[in-house]
Amino acid sequence: MPAQPTGSPAADAPALPVLGGRRSSYRERVADALRAALIAGELRAGEVYSAPTLAARFGVSATPVREALLDLAKEGLVDTVPNKGFRVTEVSGKQLDEYTHVRALIEIPTTVALARTAPPASLEALRPAAQEIVTAAVAGDLIAYVEADTRFHLALLALAGNAHLVAVVADLRGRSRLYGLTALVEAGRLRSSATEHLDLLDALVGRDEEAVHAIMARHLGHVRGKWAAQD
Repeated sequence: MPAQPTGSPAADAPALPVLGGRRSSYRERVADALRAALIAGELRAGEVYSAPTLAARFGVSATPVREALLDLAKEGLVDTVPNKGFRVTEVSGKQLDEYTHVRALIEIPTTVALARTAPPASLEALRPAAQEIVTAAVAGDLIAYVEADTRFHLALLALAGNAHLVAVVADLRGRSRLYGLTALVEAGRLRSSATEHLDLLDALVGRDEEAVHAIMARHLGHVRGKWAAQD
């Protein structure tokens, strides 16, 4: 990770997630951390947040946070509030249902096909990312959980060789809300969901298409089930 910008707040601020080789811009890394916080519900819909406040929370300077928020505003994830900051946009239950439906239409058949086509070595290369999801779940770090989960699934889909497909899923994931993750952490149940990623890799490496389909259907079902926002 590059050195923190000068003027960074206290050392006990949470570390900014590192997104592997997918992106190198610090501004984009900040945007990804903020996006993960939105998805996990650590930044709540309807609330107004200032760039300096979020900068202190993430342990970075205000400038990249402000720039990242402007990027998220272009994506429709936040709205600018003059002289105050940025308001997190509301997402309805109907919208979440629609996002999840489209994701299922794309991700389930694409992932099942990888059980036939993906090289085992490429699948095994994703195991550290899958383990990171479990580690984040055990630690109760929701931002790290969402970030690792996103990296794993997008890298898996990338094995299909269709960059446009990956971009569509990335956008849909960024618009989702998983406020139920907090309750799962408190109940000690998030780890069981996290281990599904390891089960999925085992099924893919084993060329078990039926198991892959079942795991993916169950996994996406969580988005509008136990991971879901409160409608």
